[in-house]
Order: sequence, then C-alpha cells, then structure tokens
Amino acid sequence: MSGDTPARPTLLYSLYCGASALIAPFAWRKVAAKLRGYGLPEERVRERRGHASLPRPAGRLIWFHAASVGESLSVLTLIRRMGEQAPDAEFLITSGTPTSAELIAKRMPPRCRHQFPPLDTAAAVDRFLTHWRPDLGVFVESELWPQMLVRARKTGCPLVLLNARLSDRSVKGWKKRPQTARYILDQFGLLVTQNQKTAANLQAMGAAPGRIRPGSNLKAVSDPLPVDPETLAAVRNAVSDRPVWVASSTHDGEEETVLEAHKALLRRHPELCLLLAPRHPERGDRVEALIKQAGLTLARRSMGVLPGAGTQVYLADTLGEVGIWYALCPLVFLGGSLHDIGGHNPFEPMQAGAAVITGTGHYNFAETYAQLTALGAAAEVRSAAELAEQVAGWLEQPERFQAARDAAGQFISRQSDQLDQTVEALLALLPPPAGRP
Repeated sequence: MSGDTPARPTLLYSLYCGASALIAPFAWRKVAAKLRGYGLPEERVRERRGHASLPRPAGRLIWFHAASVGESLSVLTLIRRMGEQAPDAEFLITSGTPTSAELIAKRMPPRCRHQFPPLDTAAAVDRFLTHWRPDLGVFVESELWPQMLVRARKTGCPLVLLNARLSDRSVKGWKKRPQTARYILDQFGLLVTQNQKTAANLQAMGAAPGRIRPGSNLKAVSDPLPVDPETLAAVRNAVSDRPVWVASSTHDGEEETVLEAHKALLRRHPELCLLLAPRHPERGDRVEALIKQAGLTLARRSMGVLPGAGTQVYLADTLGEVGIWYALCPLVFLGGSLHDIGGHNPFEPMQAGAAVITGTGHYNFAETYAQLTALGAAAEVRSAAELAEQVAGWLEQPERFQAARDAAGQFISRQSDQLDQTVEALLALLPPPAGRP
C-alpha cells in the first residue's frame, strides 16, 4: 500500500481463513451460549451466523462496527450529526456484547438499528453482507477482523478505520507480519486516528500516508452521561452546603490511597465529603470494609441511603449513575491511574464541567492527558499526599479551580469542531443516492 500496487492476499491470510472455517463450530457454540445466557431470543443469537433479525431499510446504509460498550456509544453523536447532514441515510451498528446492545437501544439516534456482528468466517460474513449491502463501512478503534474487511471491500463498499488506536503490543505483532498488515490496512480508503502516535504506527505497518488523517478521540464528543434529576436533587439536598470531591472509577488497590488522602483532607476541611464510585460496583462490600478500616463514617448508595451530616464517605456502588456524581461535583479524581491500569475516559467528567485529577498510569489516554495537563485542565498525582494537596488546592483557591474547569471546557469545544470535519470526510466517501450523479 505504500506504493501504487495494491497489496495481495498473503499465505498467512489464507491460513487464517482456513483456520477460521475449522474452528467456526466451536466459536459459534461459545458465543451462542454467552448470548443465550444473557436471555436473548434465538433470532438475535443467530445474528452471529450472519442471519439478520431485521429487514434492510431502503436507501443508503452506513454500517458502524465497534467492539463493545465504550466504542459503540462513542459513535452515537457522530451518527446523529451524519444523519442531519444526509437525511436519506440509514445506519446499522454492530457490536459483540449484550451490554452494548442494551445501552445502544436506549440511546439510538434516528434511522438506526443494532445487530450482533457475524463471526469472522466466509459463510457468516457473506450472509451478513448479502442481506445488509452496506454503502459505507466504518470500523471503530482496533476492530480489524480480516475476512469481514476483505469480503466487505470486495463488494465495493468503501471502508474507514475510525478513531484508530492500537496498543504497542498489537503494533509489535503486526510489524512481524508486514505483508499481511499491509494487505489488511489496504482495505481501508481512510484511516482516522485518535492521535499522532497511532498515525505514525499505521504508516510503519504499511498504511499509505495519503489515507491517514489524525483526528480527535470520538469519546470527547459523545453525548454527556445521563443524569436522573430526582436523584441529583436528593443527594444535593442531603449534602447541603458541605464541600464534596469525587473519586470515580477506582480499582482494587486504589481506594486505600484515596481514603488516606481523604483523611488528610479532613484535618483541613472537617466537613468535607468524599463521593467514592468504584469502577466495579460489585466490589462494594470490599470497599465498605476498607472505609471502616480507615476509621471513616459512610453511607452506601446501593442500600438506598443518602449521606447524612456526619457522613465522611458516600459509597456510590451502583451502575449507570456516574453522570449524577459528575453533575453534583466538578472536582473529580479519575481512577484506573494510580497503578499500571491504563486510565479511564477523562472526557465524561469534563463534559459535565469538571476538572480532572489523575494518577500517572493512564497510558490508554497518554496523549490526551499530556494536552490536558499542559492546558491546566487536569493534574497528575503520584501519592496520597499529592492527591490531598491537589484537592485542597482546588478547594481553597476557587479562581484556580475555575480556570482548570474553563480549560477543560475549551478542550471539549475544540474536539467538537474536529467532529464536524470527520463527518464531512465520511460523507465524502458515501456513494450518492440512486439516480443522482
């Protein structure tokens, strides 16, 4: 692809196709059991074999394929914008997990439907493509299923790799197979990356420089997290005029640091309340034990209890309510970052008007955090003492804290401008409506 000659199928690709046919029955049994275990009807389970459970709509169809929840939800705002620009276009989202299907169904833009993707076998993929006949295929982040890509491109469907992000390990693996990497990347007419590093990696893997376009992270322009106004009002009333800070998406081994920081903060701000929202709410019992072990008082959201005047920690161990906590308090520590976990999406709190504190283990968002810290929209900490000092600084210097929040808001606004450019680039690849030149 780096030259004018199109890349050709490689022996490795042919071996992959043969192997996928051999293991297809075993793969089918595994994925079918998982979907049935979730309680899905059989017609939806059969989508993994390429059998559609919905009719193909008339008109031009744009197909988005994403891995799971975060990637699926990140494209909804993009689909909404594209739908406004191309009112005749219809949309199909495929994603592999029942959870993503459930969340997409709740937030579906107009003229959109969801299906589970076909297994990456010739029979399943061809069955899927014969039914849906997409006019444009958009693959999100790192979903490089070889047969799905090659067979879709053979139908004449232009393909885009969007919001591209590849781990160092993945890049290293592909570089060991340069001809196959080039062949797979050659299926894409456009590769829009999250950052410059991915753009450089794709070029090193064999992608044509002319097809690579650095963009923004789609998650930066996703719709804000949902907020239940009644719950927000109830918690806000319970907290009253006490100062609050949020520690969100914390993992095992991080709560100890957060609680140590909170104890230090209480010596300076005795009325301070910590709203602690673990990444995995099922760890609630474990986190409650840690809070008690630290000698702190708590109330637990999953028990239906609101924080009282003497509650030092409000344990928010529920699913789907993080948006409420960000709306309640704009001072947020984002977990998954004090250890080598990779960090979590900083755009969600920033869309709610928050400034963000993070640990240094945020390699999944390294380039984003580099920009945010340079702008003053985020701050990095390495210990409980540094975390306490950062929270105290923002609590005690409201002008400085407001400047951080303003910087975060301006960053989000710039990403929205880049989204419009992405919409234009995608629609430029969409064939014109039938009967129109």
